[in-house]
Amino acid sequence: MSVGFRAVQWNRDKRVYDGIVLAAVTLFIGGFSAIHWQLHPPKNFIDSFDIWIRAFGTCAFLMLTVILCIGPLARLNSRFLPLLYNRRHLGVLTFIVALVHFGMLLAWYLAQNALPNLAAELSTWEDYRKFIGFPFKALGIGALLVLFLMAATSHDFWLGFLTPRAWKTLHMALYAAYGLVVLHVALGIMQSERTVLIPLMLIGGLGTVAVLHLIAGWRERKIDRGIALNEDGWIAVGPPRSIPDKGARIVAAPGGERIAIFRDGTQIGALTNLCAHQNGPLGEGRIIDGCVTCPWHGFQYKLADGCAPAPFTERLVTYRVRLNRGAVEVDPRPLPPGTPAAITIPRDAM
Repeated sequence: MSVGFRAVQWNRDKRVYDGIVLAAVTLFIGGFSAIHWQLHPPKNFIDSFDIWIRAFGTCAFLMLTVILCIGPLARLNSRFLPLLYNRRHLGVLTFIVALVHFGMLLAWYLAQNALPNLAAELSTWEDYRKFIGFPFKALGIGALLVLFLMAATSHDFWLGFLTPRAWKTLHMALYAAYGLVVLHVALGIMQSERTVLIPLMLIGGLGTVAVLHLIAGWRERKIDRGIALNEDGWIAVGPPRSIPDKGARIVAAPGGERIAIFRDGTQIGALTNLCAHQNGPLGEGRIIDGCVTCPWHGFQYKLADGCAPAPFTERLVTYRVRLNRGAVEVDPRPLPPGTPAAITIPRDAM
């Protein structure tokens, strides 16, 4: 929420985003089906139905890959942040596409009176000890259940009910869902289809996700190593002008949490780097309308004490700051949320 009490969950940008995503999904499924139809004309209704099953399944895999790439891309380049703001919408749509894929697969079995065969395949327990011959459809069902759990808890009600830390931990299960989908494809259709496209899709998708996460982690490693403490346990940040006006520098003690030190003219304050909404990287935001504004969803906090402006009630952990021999220093020991801790420095000290 912004200080002007404007809901940030729905706005023109989000509607445009959703429209583009829906159009892209429709074009992909339609284009995939048309190309497959031309290259491998169906001989009967079952064959044509199988094309749609593959189209929705492939689309769900690619959407899941894109979702996992958005996070590291946004860390590497702020131009990708708009994709991050609306990632929950993309996640819910991915679940819907995957659910349609599963529903069409069940219909395919029903049309051939083969549903008992599916039940027998899933309940042949000795096959679960195999690699080739593993009941791969169970992996797809497992991934679908994870996606359902995440889609069902995507609303901010669950974010507040579970707390941001627990909610974010829960949604890390997306990586487990992706692993299940990769195995589902690798042990399933890739074993029966003699085409190089499927392994290329798997290797390309999994490789892209892994490489982007490694690059983003490598760039973040300097902050996570932390800065050595001085003799009285404070962290040296640097001269006041080393902190961008209306922006922040992010520091951390060895093994400690990240701290965002903001400067608004001559006022300097330190807050936790975790937004109270979704644990977003507060230090990558800006001071807008006199408030520290999270770059993810626009939640705002007063620099002086870390409290959200009325009528909101969120409060952030703050840290003591001081000016010592011309350098800003921060105490890495957190203060209770909402504790005033910002200082104003003389202009001649700038």
